[in-house]
Amino acid sequence: MGFPLRLMNTVFSVEDLRAVVADWRRAGETIAFVPTMGNLHEGHISLLRRACELATRTVVSIFVNPIQFGRGEDYARYPSTLEDDKQKLQAAGLDLLFVPNLDQLYPGGMEEDTRVTVPVLSTILCGQFRPGHFSGVATVVSKLLLNVQPDVALFGEKDYQQVLVIKQMAHDLLMPVKILGQPIVRDPDGLAMSSRNAYLNAQERSCAPLIFQSLTRAAEKLQQRSASLIAIETAGMAELAAAGFRPEYFSVRRVHDLSPPQAGDSSLQILVAAWLGPARLIDNLRVDLQVPLATA
Repeated sequence: MGFPLRLMNTVFSVEDLRAVVADWRRAGETIAFVPTMGNLHEGHISLLRRACELATRTVVSIFVNPIQFGRGEDYARYPSTLEDDKQKLQAAGLDLLFVPNLDQLYPGGMEEDTRVTVPVLSTILCGQFRPGHFSGVATVVSKLLLNVQPDVALFGEKDYQQVLVIKQMAHDLLMPVKILGQPIVRDPDGLAMSSRNAYLNAQERSCAPLIFQSLTRAAEKLQQRSASLIAIETAGMAELAAAGFRPEYFSVRRVHDLSPPQAGDSSLQILVAAWLGPARLIDNLRVDLQVPLATA
């Protein structure tokens, strides 16, 4: 089934965004929102496809958020493909594209502007290796949610930790919006779709699916109880390192809060972050055990 044919509107200012949203609200419309950093791929379009099913109006934002990038990361070279992105969104039936600049979203300046921080969740896994990253994410997403005023906002579960951080933020700040994580979209060889995959050369791209393969093998070991959690994590790290990755973590955690598993747990998430050449790749896989853990 194709997308509905709609005329997409593009706005660049918060004032224009608010005016459109106010008109929709007066008309009794519902709104679904997908925030992005652009360079869109099928994973993003799948979020918009779901958004079209959930609400009468859809909004996508494109903004490369500088405060979620650490020193030496790829902010300056993050791919910008706005015209191509517009064509994809128009074809997908988007109602409103919001493309703000730095002054729009950071009126106090990036150094002095207010920050939003979600404790605990923001300091583990990716947060350990990217200090300040999730504060940058929570800050920009809170600004976008306050101005788009959606009924529902959708985020891809490739960034599983990010989804949990945003859910916690919306809950704690009493935001009247439902945060929905959506399944990872993968290439045929299993690699999770990501804008950063474009950084990979041909040899690296052929190696990259090993991340998902390592997650799958770890999930099998969990189900079969053929190794301890520590042994599974150690093997995952070693496998990636032997293939030329520079792994940061390979970790089995609880699904709901990413804390270490405890006896009796049955819903687990295996998460991995590893560098391959110039690209930092992340992925994860949920495992629902047939028999709960006997010990942690």
